[in-house]
Amino acid sequence: MSWKILLFGVINLTCTGFLLMWCSSTNSIALTAYTYLTIFDLFSLMTCLISYWVMMRKPSPAYSFGFERLEVLAVFASTVLAQLGALFILKESAERFLEQPEIHTGRLLVGTFVALSFNLFTMLSIRNKPFAYVSEAASTSWLQEHVADLSRSLCGIIPGLSSIFLPRMNPFVLIDLAGAFALCITYMLIEINNYFAVDTASAIAIALMTFGTMYPMSVYSGKVLLQTTPPHVIGQLDKLIREVSTLDGVLEVRNEHFWTLGFGSLAGSVHVRIRRDANEQMVLAHVTNRLYTLVSTLTVQIFKDDWIRPALLSGPVAANVLNFSDHHIIPMPPLKGTDDSNPVTSTPAKPSSPPPEFSFNTPGKNVSPVILLNTQTRPYGLGLNHGHTPYSSMLNQGLGVPGIGATQGFRTGFTNIPSRYGTNNRIGQPRP
Repeated sequence: MSWKILLFGVINLTCTGFLLMWCSSTNSIALTAYTYLTIFDLFSLMTCLISYWVMMRKPSPAYSFGFERLEVLAVFASTVLAQLGALFILKESAERFLEQPEIHTGRLLVGTFVALSFNLFTMLSIRNKPFAYVSEAASTSWLQEHVADLSRSLCGIIPGLSSIFLPRMNPFVLIDLAGAFALCITYMLIEINNYFAVDTASAIAIALMTFGTMYPMSVYSGKVLLQTTPPHVIGQLDKLIREVSTLDGVLEVRNEHFWTLGFGSLAGSVHVRIRRDANEQMVLAHVTNRLYTLVSTLTVQIFKDDWIRPALLSGPVAANVLNFSDHHIIPMPPLKGTDDSNPVTSTPAKPSSPPPEFSFNTPGKNVSPVILLNTQTRPYGLGLNHGHTPYSSMLNQGLGVPGIGATQGFRTGFTNIPSRYGTNNRIGQPRP
């Protein structure tokens, strides 16, 4: 197979060389545009050779997914180069409209049939798997749509042609035939009326057909390179994910990601959370069996449910489990050291720094907090007997009116604290 591809490559180079010489002798830019299709056939042969090499190679530790993406890259590069050639022809044709040169028709028709014969013979002799897949999977070009409309009308008259023209023709064969037809019309008009401008018009037509044919293929291969999910399999994948989530032992299916690895092959990864008592190998086999119908390269990560229910206390709980007794005084470390703090403020004093702009007599400075004894029964606790506290007792304790209350109400945990902020140190005196 490889020697056959190499042989056609050598023949292609020979034909391309002759066609370029005839383009120069005839001064025809339409024939130059048609010769670019022969150069595209050379890129197609190189893509076919890469595809044959990829089939012989196996995945390696460095390339765990294999080398299938080389085919995608080759198709993308070939179609983009063909579009660049079409843009070059459009630029040259725009310049020729300003000053149309004389066209010699001596080798024009010969070059057309040589290029057409070689292009069709190459496509029919060698099975190019990457381009065959892309031409069917990509969206139709505007040329294919117009030809399909004409083919439906023609097949209505002659039903036997439906197998050839419907549902859509091969885009490469179509553009070869359309380009040859444009060159034949150019030859006839130049021979009859010396209408040289038709050569430029034919070149523009061939360039537009080339660009319109290659653009959908480059878009499709570019999406594959970007690792996108094909739109036509999204619904099927969603259905399979729902089926996997209903399997026995499966709690959740998350972090699913599927992308196109190569032409006709999908790759994906999914995380499956299962019950703690479920069999990992059994769940893995079922998940792989469901998803393998669409995803050829699949990575499934199984992990068991790590949610642990908190243990409940079943034994009796002491009455003072949540209360501190009188001698349970917890000393707290001082917030700031007394040796490096300013007596006026709680900010450490620096010998060389200016006094602070604002100074406050911070309450509770350098005071070790303690937890005061609270003899009230806590209404919410484990193992504690409590009853309903009436609303009147709450008012008697001063909880209902702000600023009024007994000494055992809510108070701070600091003992030696001034009653107000500032320099007033009336400690132990009742508030007015």
